[in-house]
Amino acid sequence: MIEKLKLLLKSFLTFFQITPKNYLNKKTQMKINEGFKIDKPDIFIPWGTDEQTLKNLFKEYSLKRVTTGYYTAECISLGELKCIIGFHFDPRLKGKLIELEFFRIDYNDQRKSFNEFQHSFEKVFGQPTSITKGNEGFNNYQWLLNEVQIIHHIYDRFGPEEHMRIRKNN
Repeated sequence: MIEKLKLLLKSFLTFFQITPKNYLNKKTQMKINEGFKIDKPDIFIPWGTDEQTLKNLFKEYSLKRVTTGYYTAECISLGELKCIIGFHFDPRLKGKLIELEFFRIDYNDQRKSFNEFQHSFEKVFGQPTSITKGNEGFNNYQWLLNEVQIIHHIYDRFGPEEHMRIRKNN
């Protein structure tokens, strides 16, 4: 009986072209144009949020003010990605949220970190819109999702530095 139900469910999902990854992609892509969902803490942050609203959303959690127009918070997002998210406001003084930056403090194994970020973003947003040859043996990845651009690449600042960003373009 259980096997028949599994087969029936599988047939239903296949007929409607629903897979867990496909369902998650469509759900997330639709919302990424509205904002970003952090899993832990459980917070949805709309694009265009002002600094005070961001502070209110994090009132029960740790949010660090780095400078005017820039905050960071340790989070888990995209299901399992543990990292720090930087919140960028434009203009810096009394601005609106326009960009999220994903990073870590420790990059002992840059290849492992890069692959983990890439896997997490592909799992949620699907395959990148474009892939180009990058630096230090890494590719450059870009997703274009309506008004939202996601980039992931390595560039040489004071040695190789990983950049993973989501930006809302108006």
